[in-house]
This record gives sequence, C-alpha cells and structure tokens, in this order.
Amino acid sequence: MIAANPTDLEVYLFHEGRLYQSYELFGAHVIRGGGAVGTRFCVWAPHAREVRLVGSFNDWNGANSSLTKVNDEGVWTIVVPENLEGHLYKYEIITPDGRVLLKADPYAFYSELRPHTASIVYDLKGYEWNDSSWQRKKRRKRIYDQPMVIYELHFGSWKKKPDGRFYTYREMADELIPYVLERGFTHIELLPLVEHPLDRSWGYQGTGYYSVTSRYGTPHDFMYFVDRCHQAGLGVIIDWVPGHFCKDAHGLYMFDGAPTYEYANEKDRENYVWGTANFDLGKPEVRSFLISNALFWLEYYHVDGFRVDAVANMLYWPNNDRLYENPYAVEFLRQLNEAVFAYDPNVWMIAEDSTDWPRVTAPTYDGGLGFNYKWNMGWMNDMLKYMETPPHERKYAHNQVSFSLLYAYSENFILPFSHDEVVHGKKSLLNKMPGSYEEKFAQLRLLYGYMMAHPGKKLLFMGSEFAQFDEWKFAEELDWVLFDFELHRKMDEYVKQLIACYKRYKPFYELDHDPRGFEWIDVHNAEQSIFSFIRRGKKEGDVLVIVCNFTNQAYDDYKVGVPLLAPYREVLNSDAAEFGGSGHVNGKRLPAFSEPFHGKPYHVRMTIPPFGISILRPVQKRGERKQNEEEVHRHVIGRRARKPASLADEKHRETSRAVWGEVPDH
Repeated sequence: MIAANPTDLEVYLFHEGRLYQSYELFGAHVIRGGGAVGTRFCVWAPHAREVRLVGSFNDWNGANSSLTKVNDEGVWTIVVPENLEGHLYKYEIITPDGRVLLKADPYAFYSELRPHTASIVYDLKGYEWNDSSWQRKKRRKRIYDQPMVIYELHFGSWKKKPDGRFYTYREMADELIPYVLERGFTHIELLPLVEHPLDRSWGYQGTGYYSVTSRYGTPHDFMYFVDRCHQAGLGVIIDWVPGHFCKDAHGLYMFDGAPTYEYANEKDRENYVWGTANFDLGKPEVRSFLISNALFWLEYYHVDGFRVDAVANMLYWPNNDRLYENPYAVEFLRQLNEAVFAYDPNVWMIAEDSTDWPRVTAPTYDGGLGFNYKWNMGWMNDMLKYMETPPHERKYAHNQVSFSLLYAYSENFILPFSHDEVVHGKKSLLNKMPGSYEEKFAQLRLLYGYMMAHPGKKLLFMGSEFAQFDEWKFAEELDWVLFDFELHRKMDEYVKQLIACYKRYKPFYELDHDPRGFEWIDVHNAEQSIFSFIRRGKKEGDVLVIVCNFTNQAYDDYKVGVPLLAPYREVLNSDAAEFGGSGHVNGKRLPAFSEPFHGKPYHVRMTIPPFGISILRPVQKRGERKQNEEEVHRHVIGRRARKPASLADEKHRETSRAVWGEVPDH
C-alpha cells in the first residue's frame, strides 16, 4: 500500500538521483487504509511559490486544494479523501513572480486525448498477464547468439480503418501480430508511445512520459497488446527519448516558471533543430524521473527493450561549433544501463548513436556506456550511398561495402533500415535503387539479402517488406494496394523466405559478435562489383558461402573459393523467378574441386545472378564436417592474412586479420 505521505527515504533517494521507482511516490495514487480511501497527489516543483490541485472533482477551482510543501527542495503533496479514479486533473502552479501555470502531471499514468491536455487518475493494477511462458523462455536465452529481425512501425500509420480512424491497441493485436508472424519477424519496435500533443512528431516530442498515448486506448489496452505479442512469441521494443522533450505549455517545459527538467543555461537547454528542450541530465531529480521511467515501462508494460533515441545529442553539448563531451550525459547513460540490467539482465538496450563514441556496448565496469546494442548507422549510410550509385560506377565505390567489416566487431550492432531513411524527401528504399522498374526490385532484394548475411541483428521499417514505392506518410496508412501488383507480392514472398533462411541456418547469427563468424573469400573484385564471403556457426564445419553481384551482368561457370571439399547446394537465390527475378539460379548441387582458389583450399563453379545474392551450403555426411574443417586448418596454418593498404589504425589490426582473408588468386 502506498503511504499517505512520502517517506524520508523516498525523498532522500529522489534528490540523490537514485529513486528508481519514483512513480510510486509521485503522480496520482488511490490509497486505502483503516477502512478509508483517498487519492494522493505528489509533484516536484522546486521554484513554485504555491501549488494547487484542480480538476473535474472541484470544478477546476484550486482555492481549497493547496498542496503541502514537504521539503525545501520542492516536493509537494496532498491527499483528497475520496477515490478520484477516472477524474481529470492538473496542477495550478504559482510562480515566484506571481504567474499562474496549468500543468499536466509529469508522472500521470493516463492523459486526455489530444487536443485536450489534462491528466487522468488511473489505476494501473488489475490487468492479468498471460506471458509467463515468454518470460521463462527469455530468461533462458542468450540474446547475442539468437536470430533477431525487428519490424519497426508507427502505430498510427501502419494501417487505418476505412473511415481513417486509428485501430486501438486491442484491435491492432488482431491485425498486426498475425501479419508480422507470417513474415517471420522476431520483434516489433514501436515508435514512441508516450503521450504527445502533435501527431506529426511521431511521439518523439513527449509531454507525458508515464502516459501511454490515449490515441489508441487505455493503459490496460496496451498491456493487452504486449501480452498478446508475447503469447505469440514476439518481443516488444519501444522507442524512448530521454534526451529532449516537447515545449508545449502544459508539459515539462519551465514547469514551475523556471528551468526544472531542462538545463538552466539557454545554450545547453534549447534544441533549436527540433524545437525542443534538452533534459538536464546532471540534475539528480531528472535522473530519478528518467531512470524510473525506463523501469516503469518494464514493470507495468512488460516491454522487452528500448531503442534509446538521439544518443549523440546527449553525448555532446548542443549549439557548439565543436564537439564537446557532456559528462552529465555519460554518467546518466551508465547509471541508466546499470539500473535497467540490475532489474532485468535480458533487456535490449539499443543506442541510436551516429557518432564514433568508443565502447558504447561495453559494460560500464570496463569503461563503456553499458548498452548491449547499437544501431550501425555507418553501415546503413554506406550501403544506401553505394546502392544509389549507378551500377557501372560502383567499382569506384567498392570500399563502401567492405569498410563495415573493419569495425563490425567493435560493438554489438543492429543493421537498421529505419523510418529515418524513408521520410523527409529521402524516398523509399525501392525508389532509391537506380535503373528500370524490374532492376529496382532486383537490387532491393540483393540489398536485403546482403543485410541478412552481414554480421549483426536486423531491422526493417514497415512497408519495406513489400517494397513500398512512396516514402512514408505518417498521416496515411501504408500503400496496401501494392499487393495488387505482382512484383510487390513477390517481394513480400522473398522477404518471408529470406527471413526463414536466416533463422534456419545458425551461421547467420550465432557468431554475430565474434570475428570467427565472418571471412572474406574475395573482397577485391571491384571491376565486377562481386563480393564473396563465408559465415560460420559455432560448430566446426557449419558454414555458408555467400556471393553478391552488384551489377546487372550475369556469369556462368564462375569460380569461387570454398572452405570444404563437399557438394554445395544453393539454399536461396534472390534472382529466382518466384521472387520476380530472371531465373539465373544454381538448380543442381555444385561439386567442389580440389584446386585452391581465392586463398581457399577448394572451389566451385557456379552461376552468378545479375543484381543478385546466392547463398550456398555444403552438403556433408556425418563425420565429413569435422574432417573437412581439420583439412582447412592444416591448409591455412601459418599463413598471415594480408591487410589492405588503407588500414592504418592499429586498433583494427586484430579484427582485420580475422575477417579480410587472403589475397585472391587472379
């Protein structure tokens, strides 16, 4: 039971920045005891001269509802002797200079539907969860060596009702979950669902960090949605924005007439690009607020992780000509990750960081920021730039494909093709591809295939699975009408089979974060823009050979070095007719010849598809796998991998030797 008054320990920890369940102290709580019932309100307003409670229960007149100031640091509280569940309320704050502000509760659990802005007294308890099986399985798995393909979506524009209304959380459980499961995704990632006033902000400019947005239903409705995802075997990740917040009058901005949640210095406070205010991450009370918020979503909504937005904006002071480290942000992020992993070590803490800040995914005790994953923005930018290059010029941009392997193991990476890449005039992924209509589809299939074969977990934004042609339009649903067109249907089928292939073969994911899991076969063929490489699993001899051709020229009888003396079977080819391709496939098993090539002890002769990826798997009898691996080790022992001349940084030497392989035998 929540006490009528804050305890001394709660208040102390809050001002120390270590009250990680501050939502139990602040906000509106119905309390019971001694046969009586009441509703306690508590708020932090350190600069306020007076704080009054106004709402639907007192005709919005706070004359007789003043809060009591608990301490000099600005904690205020009041107990109303009745159950106010369902009532609207705000805080009427009198500033030191006599102004009157009407503010929503920073810790409110539920809020009015926009454009209205009042908080709502809501009891989060009472929902009966049915995801115990999911929670048990999650505790048993090591996330690093498991397959992961995330489906990122914006809740309000994935699909809409015929009259344009949103689907509710409960309705979306019926609509979305079967669709995502059919395509094989393992997780969904939701753009921010905190309460926010403006639809076009997509939730990234929040006002109610503890209020799941009322656009789609109640908090219990969202619990039902997450519960259904878990029962179906889908993880749920949410976008979370601890760096900056919305400046609307009813929100956190200048909460009590002076900087409270934001930095006092204007240069540090104002985020001029986004029109928001930056959280003061050095203030202990703000840390209590934000870290508690992360734990709140874990405890009450059972989410499985967070994609932490705009980490770069936190790590460096804004509005400076040069990059200056923000030590408060560094300390906050470390404290955040330590608190989250102490609560649940299996949470996904994903940094959306576009900088080269070192050791983002290293543990805090080893000098890292403490995340367990980071978006690989460098890989994404390089690959999209490469794919937008005319095919006949790609030989001059060859290193844009190979460069990512120089740092692929410096962090635990997720490869993202996210909403940021298909909005604001950037065009859809399909429309970024050069060439004819059919060539656009072929190159997109190739790009998806290369993403699945590259080390790292995967993320696709909604609509990418069926090659949405227009860029994302947040005010409209996806262009579902495209399923009436053959190539879009075939792209959807390709994505299903590609994800199934990825999940079926362990070399694609078991050693995602270990250099032993990747080896180039031929990285030097810039003239033909063909790349070939090996992905390895944990078991000896568990290998896949991948060949990617980034031009429209097909090749027959093409020699590729392979690691094992065994027949090879093509398990996926993006140029297959069933996917809309031209049919340059390897329909029969490919024998391996006992002649070294590409620095490997054997080779195969194969068909190389135009704008295509071919994935080969050795067919081995029992006992052959270990014998073959031993032969490979004998063949390569004592040989030193040659490092490209462009590699100068000493810290990359070990990784370079592991992944770059031998010079090809041209």
